[in-house]
Amino acid sequence: MIDTAVLDDPTGAALSGPHGGFARRHGQAVCYDPAVTLFAALPAVAGSEAWDDLAALVGPGGTAVLIGAYPVPAGWKITWRDDVVQLVDATVAVADEPTAVPLGAADVPEMLDLVERTRPGPFLARTVEMGSYLGVRRDGKLVAMAGERMRLPGFTEISAVCTDPAYRGQGLATRLIRAVAAGVRRRGETPYLHAASDNTGAIRLYEAMGFAVRRQLTFTVVVAPD
Repeated sequence: MIDTAVLDDPTGAALSGPHGGFARRHGQAVCYDPAVTLFAALPAVAGSEAWDDLAALVGPGGTAVLIGAYPVPAGWKITWRDDVVQLVDATVAVADEPTAVPLGAADVPEMLDLVERTRPGPFLARTVEMGSYLGVRRDGKLVAMAGERMRLPGFTEISAVCTDPAYRGQGLATRLIRAVAAGVRRRGETPYLHAASDNTGAIRLYEAMGFAVRRQLTFTVVVAPD
């Protein structure tokens, strides 16, 4: 039986494990290098000292993305909060995608442009360093992609799944998810992903692919006091 407890705090587990090289720590708070991603982690019960530590990490007016329904202290601003469903690979039929190409640093401008047009979630200039990314091109243009975000002991998150609106309906996202999942499985790890709890279409798609809902989490974007 796979121990899924690490998935309750994916950011903390990743930065204490496989993604430790990206970690920035101060007291009780930890975050990724902000050029890579804005995710941060606090103790499950975070007192004022932990929030002060986070403020020291991100700096005045700095932004952090927290996973957990934390009470946010006075002085901090919540700019976005939503409930998210976490799904874990149960019976996904993984398969390499012959039309997919690896994406790297040279592809970042195109990746950022695709993200800007499709809004799959946060993706920054160095997010590509978090794991393997695959894309599909049509006439040389990047029209779809998916990749790996947080990697923790035994699990890797699939993220940045997006398709140019002009190329939707061709199954590109599904094929790329299966291909990224195949790479995760080859490392002996289990793929998982997140979807907004009100995005019932995406959740149904992931369940049909063989992902199983594990639990609901709260994602909160906070801005530190000036």
